[in-house]
Amino acid sequence: MEKINASITAVGAFVPEFRLTNKILETMVDTNDEWIKSRTGIDERRILKGEGLASSDMGKEAVNELLKKRGIQPEEIDCIICATVTPDMVFPATANIIGDKCGLKNAFGFDVSAACSGFLYSLTLGTTMIESGRYQKVIVLGVDKMSSIVDYTDRTTCVIFGDGAGAVLLEPSKDENCIKDSILKSDGSGRNFLHMKAGGSWKPSSIETVTNKEHYIYQEGQSVFKFAVKGMADVSYELLQRNNLTGDDIAWLVPHQANLRIIDATANRMGLPKEKVMINIQKYGNTTAATIPLCLWEWEKQLHKGDNIILAAFGGGFTWGATWVKWAYDTN
Repeated sequence: MEKINASITAVGAFVPEFRLTNKILETMVDTNDEWIKSRTGIDERRILKGEGLASSDMGKEAVNELLKKRGIQPEEIDCIICATVTPDMVFPATANIIGDKCGLKNAFGFDVSAACSGFLYSLTLGTTMIESGRYQKVIVLGVDKMSSIVDYTDRTTCVIFGDGAGAVLLEPSKDENCIKDSILKSDGSGRNFLHMKAGGSWKPSSIETVTNKEHYIYQEGQSVFKFAVKGMADVSYELLQRNNLTGDDIAWLVPHQANLRIIDATANRMGLPKEKVMINIQKYGNTTAATIPLCLWEWEKQLHKGDNIILAAFGGGFTWGATWVKWAYDTN
């Protein structure tokens, strides 16, 4: 029996209109534009404004664009996998809410919580579903409304994060332009350095947890930076070695947009010049699970059939990984 591969056949995304610039942040917290740029590379980030708007509203827009670009109906989708750490609710899954809002009547859905590596984890899951032969069209979505869990009095975290959504469609293919390989890793001891303390079964919500600001992101920046530089760079290099690839073979590195210095370290480890690296952190900041598909969406017209692309991420937990993709189509 001929092997079934999984190919990315369409990309969709959404970012909110409101731009939270460094200049605006200067009026909110003790920071300045130069300090933010020198440490993160970020100029502005998008924030979802409006009563009652949640991650699913951004995800809905990304999915609808993807369906329109591919020219298919919502009923054709078999499954939607949503990577997020800012779900609309603890349950039901945000994937199910997006499915309802987009009319995915024949699709089942579930969420994946792997922080900034969530899109890569979900992409691997979606790939195996397609490769099994049981599913024909699987949407993999990364979406986060990080503004909902950011403390805008904490200058160490509020300058980093933004809101956004990005999605890809996976379909069966019998040629080599497909998801080729992934290396995914995790280390739960990293929870000590990057987490949201309250709201789960370990520390349920209470008046005390709200008063103590335990429903916001906590990050020990230096430790996270150290682990991220090594983890993301090493796993990307390991993926190249395992597949007998060099930097010369790679058309694009698509790194998680957490910090410009982490991105540079990963590119250097792989032997890639800056012109082969997708960088939009200056415009969107860190949108967690959405950063990688947002890059694919922005650079889609520059991607060509057969391009070797490396996706790389590092996130809270700790989670990290890299995926090798051979791009499946030319954009008209």
